[in-house]
Amino acid sequence: MTGRQTASTVGTVTFRSETSAVPSIVLNDGNVIPKLGFGVFQVAETEAFKAVTTALEVGYRSIDTAMVYGNEAEVGRAIRESGLPRDEVFLTTKLWNSDQGYDSTLRAFDASMQRLGLDYLDLYLIHWPVAGADRFVDTFRAFQALKSQGQIGSIGVSNFHRDHLERVIAETGETPAVNQIELHPSLAQPELRAFHAEHGIATEAWSPLGQGAELKDPTIAQVASEVGRSPAQVIIRWHLQLGNVVIPKSVTPARIQENFEVFSFELTTEQMQVITALDTATRVGPDPDVFAVGLED
Repeated sequence: MTGRQTASTVGTVTFRSETSAVPSIVLNDGNVIPKLGFGVFQVAETEAFKAVTTALEVGYRSIDTAMVYGNEAEVGRAIRESGLPRDEVFLTTKLWNSDQGYDSTLRAFDASMQRLGLDYLDLYLIHWPVAGADRFVDTFRAFQALKSQGQIGSIGVSNFHRDHLERVIAETGETPAVNQIELHPSLAQPELRAFHAEHGIATEAWSPLGQGAELKDPTIAQVASEVGRSPAQVIIRWHLQLGNVVIPKSVTPARIQENFEVFSFELTTEQMQVITALDTATRVGPDPDVFAVGLED
């Protein structure tokens, strides 16, 4: 497999192309992921091609999808038709709950790649632990096999708690490169982020704006007024300064552009602290300990 950006081939931790320079981090396997990406959760298949095309034109170089989103085919088409070299776009997709298990994971990966129409994947994630099914360790072992064959650059998980992560590490001998979790000012997840930092796991934030609820918070509005930016830009900047990888989504071109314009200002230490203090451990999504949708599929 060729084309993936790694720390050994990238001079700095900046994901660069002719049109984009996005700060990046080096994962624990040496691969490089942009700190700002574009998510397509709840983006209809009919809207995905246009949204991803717009994002790539704006300068995003990381696209996050999943089998269950139902838009892998259009995401792949947008990447293929963008005119960008494949190695300039970091692509993530995720394995759905009903496909967990060693052999079924291999089949599901092949199906995702057929829909995407691409030769390799930069990052593959287990979408949810669904610990009651007790398949996520075997699933991760299948991920390891796919990675060893050169079909995936990096392997990771999504929505895993500390105990799930500890079991994967202990039983497979490999630490996931990424844990993509619900994370926004009302759910800052400091303990889990600390565990990630201790073990070299990148924290990637889904629902980084709290599905829009955080945009209405008066504290966020005050900080936005102080820095002359929108509430969304302030929250994305908060994520970046915490060290998170962040994947906001929108289908509105103006908002896709706005969410990208977050590299020319910084929040002060005090502003960071007042935003972090909004944490009430309130989820907008399901609890990973109990979420098992898809097992009946």
